[in-house]
Amino acid sequence: MKGPTPRRLRQYVEKCLRLKSYLQSPGDGRTQPRIPARALLWALLMGQFLRRSSFAGIEALVRSSARPALCVSRFGDDALGYFTERLHAALTRRAAATAVRQAKRNEAFDNCRFIGLAVDGTGVARSRQKVCRWCRPYRNRKKEILGYHHPVVLVSVVGAGLSLPLDVEPYGPRDSEYNAGRRRLRRVVANAGRRFAQ
Repeated sequence: MKGPTPRRLRQYVEKCLRLKSYLQSPGDGRTQPRIPARALLWALLMGQFLRRSSFAGIEALVRSSARPALCVSRFGDDALGYFTERLHAALTRRAAATAVRQAKRNEAFDNCRFIGLAVDGTGVARSRQKVCRWCRPYRNRKKEILGYHHPVVLVSVVGAGLSLPLDVEPYGPRDSEYNAGRRRLRRVVANAGRRFAQ
């Protein structure tokens, strides 16, 4: 029996999950790219599969002796940062919805009692000063501002034995987690289909 390899994983993602067009053209917003978007995207996906999700961890992978077997190009973590900052989020959301819909068609969730969608909020990217319009203050009990962070709402597929992130988006200072979660849930239902989850 043959075991999983990066090449077989890529074939599965392209053919079974029908994401070949997304892997070829993920919505690269860079003006003069030197490294193809498909190379950077595949490195990000391999980093997730190998639980090396930080840019420094992915850079270590692409500079290691395992690079040829992983089918990734060589580049630095600054290239990943520049690429992800300019990646069109709408295409990635549609690709994630396509992947979970196709996984359901391929009977990946057949042994599950139910498929659900979980909505949760968290904060990321802390800083001492406000640096952009998405920054919101976090305070201590005395209501003193300790710093700033970006609150986000994440929608995940649950009940399938593992949690599959499906959509994430920040919300601004004049918004709330509840309202942002309701908007994300409506968008996920529109992308994945009304009958995707119970």
